[in-house]
Amino acid sequence: QVQLVESGGGSVQAGGSLRLSCAAFGDWYRTYCIGWFRQAPGKEREGVARIDSDGITSYADSVKGRFTISEDNAKNTLYLQMNSLEPEDTAMYYCAADYNYCGLGTEYNYWGQGTQVAVSS
Repeated sequence: QVQLVESGGGSVQAGGSLRLSCAAFGDWYRTYCIGWFRQAPGKEREGVARIDSDGITSYADSVKGRFTISEDNAKNTLYLQMNSLEPEDTAMYYCAADYNYCGLGTEYNYWGQGTQVAVSS
């Protein structure tokens, strides 16, 4: 079992930056694939970025060049650095982890409760 707790959301103006954190508790191993997802009101949840056990990352096209996913294994924490934020980035942001699946789909077994990001124009 893995428990995930997100933090770092907030309100920011367009062009600003935020850094989200996801603390992992429980059976946290290097073999995990872990990622960030978001869901805007009225829209489906979508993958934003993910990192695998080899440190290889992938990003949604909409955030490439603006967002960076990283992890601190010593702290069991995942980060999402978000720069050049746009109003379209407004959403609830979730982290998720899985032992096997490692894509940008939503087939992850473990999810956090989310942290809200609001970007005003």
